[in-house]
Amino acid sequence: MIIVGVDEAGRGPLVGSVVAGAVVLPTNFDLPELTDSKKLSEKKREILYALITEQCQWAVGESSAKEIDEINILEATMQAMRRAVENLNIQYNQVLVDGNRCPEMDNCTAIIKGDLSEPVISAASIIAKVTRDRQMLELDKQYPQYGFAKHKGYGTKTHLVALKQYGAIKGQHRASFAPIKRLIA
Repeated sequence: MIIVGVDEAGRGPLVGSVVAGAVVLPTNFDLPELTDSKKLSEKKREILYALITEQCQWAVGESSAKEIDEINILEATMQAMRRAVENLNIQYNQVLVDGNRCPEMDNCTAIIKGDLSEPVISAASIIAKVTRDRQMLELDKQYPQYGFAKHKGYGTKTHLVALKQYGAIKGQHRASFAPIKRLIA
């Protein structure tokens, strides 16, 4: 029985893609530390990410800021999740998704707080979070004045001050999100 765990990272930030991770754990895979990625330190996430990517089948899917603005964050999240599962390129028996809604795909079950109860979803959570955080570190190298390395694109005071001072980054900031929409108007 092949079970795919799926979770996303980056629904709330004002900038960048929403990223979904999809993971299949091998038989007898045991990492007791697996939990919701937000409950782990950055260092611990990186360690677990390395173990997951070495020992499991995994993939990511994304929806860009432009896609988020075109179809809304919920639909973009569903799209990223579908893409992550498709990028695994395997025949599966079941998909377990963290949350209360499944993307349109066969044999999918949504589990509220699934990243706390299902190790396969926890692993997907870690893949998604580390991938998105690394994207924010790269964006920080291009635009250090925004502080993406610290706040990862969330609407912190630092980020909002930088937005007022430097404006939104075309193609990166989500124009449909209220703080960006107000800034552009």
